[in-house]
Amino acid sequence: MSQEILSKLNTSVIDDISSSRNEPDWLKDYRKNSLSVYDSLPIELSPLYNKYTDAKKMDPEKVSLSTSTTETIPSFLTKRLGELENEICIIQIGTNIIKINLPDELKSKGLVISSISDAIKNNSELVKKALEASKSEEDKFTALNNAAFNSGIFIHIPRNLIVEKPIHMFTCLSEDGHSTISRNVIFADESSKATIVQELYSPNIQTQQAYLELMNTTLGANAQLDVTTLQMIDQHAVAFSTRRTDLAQDAKVNWYSGLFGSMLSRYKIEYFLNGTGASSNDSEVIFGNNEQSFDIQTNVNHESPATEGRVVEKSILRNKSKSLFKGMIRIKENAAKSNSFLSGRSILLDKDAKSDAIPGLEIFTNDVKATHSASVAQIDEEQVFYLKTRCLSHEEAERTIVEGFLEPLSRKMSFQVRAWIAYLIESKWDNKELTINTDEELTKFVEIEETRYNEDSEIEQHYKYR
Repeated sequence: MSQEILSKLNTSVIDDISSSRNEPDWLKDYRKNSLSVYDSLPIELSPLYNKYTDAKKMDPEKVSLSTSTTETIPSFLTKRLGELENEICIIQIGTNIIKINLPDELKSKGLVISSISDAIKNNSELVKKALEASKSEEDKFTALNNAAFNSGIFIHIPRNLIVEKPIHMFTCLSEDGHSTISRNVIFADESSKATIVQELYSPNIQTQQAYLELMNTTLGANAQLDVTTLQMIDQHAVAFSTRRTDLAQDAKVNWYSGLFGSMLSRYKIEYFLNGTGASSNDSEVIFGNNEQSFDIQTNVNHESPATEGRVVEKSILRNKSKSLFKGMIRIKENAAKSNSFLSGRSILLDKDAKSDAIPGLEIFTNDVKATHSASVAQIDEEQVFYLKTRCLSHEEAERTIVEGFLEPLSRKMSFQVRAWIAYLIESKWDNKELTINTDEELTKFVEIEETRYNEDSEIEQHYKYR
């Protein structure tokens, strides 16, 4: 079992990873080329973003890499794994895939759920296509993942297959302190439909572990994916994720992210609306406390006509936590009649909390709708006073205001996702362990009145008053 720290990553480490998995020559060359790019790039390519980013908090001297890690399941996950016993799932502990639960009925219809190592052998053309889509030159950590990934998950949903039950991607860092570099690939073929739930955990150990993820998601014509990412990693660890989603004609993706854990979370999210009528809906909820830092970049690229994009990010920040939201809408020359909206909003619950927002537009054609907004504000003391006159304590008043702040966003989510987000906010507010459980246990956190809020009013206001 080869081990090395990130600061000493070199070609011999890459060779060890490839040899341990019997990878083909083309992949070995791909890894080495990506490593040379990684060594040459700064942490942040944009001088503007570099001024704000906290990505340097990840210390390469403390991040330990290994070709394999322990398979021991942390005790705090026992209950959750029991609940997934009969669900469609793939469970990864460290670099190891310890369980894949795929019903024979779906397997016979062509649904594939496997490790990335098995996919390189059995679905090499799709994996190669995903690797080629990720340009190492665009980002230092994309290059790192392409060079040194030591694990990963592969999901292929075949043409016309509708998967009724969610597919769970369950990942936890290992208890031996080693970090995980994960290469995740999802393909949804033409007219397929599925729901994917990604859960990210780590044990509570006094070392700077890292979960470094690169995920490629590709949707064929008329395909639909609903994806939920819940990041519940311990605050001693860091989480870096680079996501690229490509959508063909009339494809649709709804992606909900709840980011609650880790000392530092750096997410770079890209949507490429390549086909006419493609649409993406990205909703992000961030809840930070202590000295957590969240660095989020979300870009929507309109490549074809009549495409739609929507990004809404909302942060709740306590203590000395901070967030940085960087968003960009790009509407290309051939993307007339496109419609795009981007919003980043933060509410600060303590005077030492901090948030920065840098939204942007790049529009290269006419006959489009595009707007963006950003706001950062402390909690309204008049609202707190009003609620306290209604017999709420100061903390209860704050929590009620936070619920109202998230209400427009939650209207876009399913019952299950709303329940999980509400439960995790409740747990974090009370300094409880961050895990999710069954819907039945979470229903008390969801009070739905379908006509209570018009979820599109926020967008309509910007068009009305711009």
